[in-house]
Amino acid sequence: MADIRVFGGPTALIEFGGLRFLTDPTFDQPGHYPVGGNRVLTKTAPTAITPAELGPVDAVLLSHDEHPDNLDTSGRAYLATAPLVLVTRGGAGRLGGTARGLAPWESVELPRPDGGTVTVTAVPAQHGPDGCEPVTGEVIGFMLTAADLPNVYVSGDNASLAVVKEIADRFGPIDTAMLFAGAARTILFDGALLTLDSPQTAEAAALLGARRVVPVHFDSWGHFTEGREALEAAFAAAGLADRLEFC
Repeated sequence: MADIRVFGGPTALIEFGGLRFLTDPTFDQPGHYPVGGNRVLTKTAPTAITPAELGPVDAVLLSHDEHPDNLDTSGRAYLATAPLVLVTRGGAGRLGGTARGLAPWESVELPRPDGGTVTVTAVPAQHGPDGCEPVTGEVIGFMLTAADLPNVYVSGDNASLAVVKEIADRFGPIDTAMLFAGAARTILFDGALLTLDSPQTAEAAALLGARRVVPVHFDSWGHFTEGREALEAAFAAAGLADRLEFC
């Protein structure tokens, strides 16, 4: 089973198959972060680890590079230390360095220190309502698989249960689902959901047949409208409380 530690926002460390994967690095302090026009995103709590405390990783799993709540200034600096950054195709072009762009369903195999490989597969993600991509940009999630290990799904910023169903059809049942939740809303699309709300997160867990659900990116930013209590209530209502794990 993967060992997972969540540090706030979308930033988490996954130890899987002897490799260390970091999701969406954000290490900046709380404050206001412009996102174009008059819009800002507000970080409300610090990340619970620093790059120095984190230590080296084998790869960064970056769902997208265009929003400061998924990749901030300190996170960009951290990428320069990473031997591999897996990201969208557009993101790889913007970031350069060790960034490698993956299209949905494209895979890369990484050697494990004890032999064998871990396969990282990019999977679709939809960061808002249907047709949102020209505004919110290209986003991916990730699947981690190995011949002898339970699989791990990292959703990235996704608001579509249809996308979850497509992933479940290809990879289910899922052992560990790291679901970006929190019911993110901004003035974009008249406040429509940009990530799953809490009942949808529970529904996603059921669709995936997930044995364990680790919520990510539901706190530390002002545009998230549902936190831990809402997630606990939704999973309890769905009869899935025993699957929910806050790492």
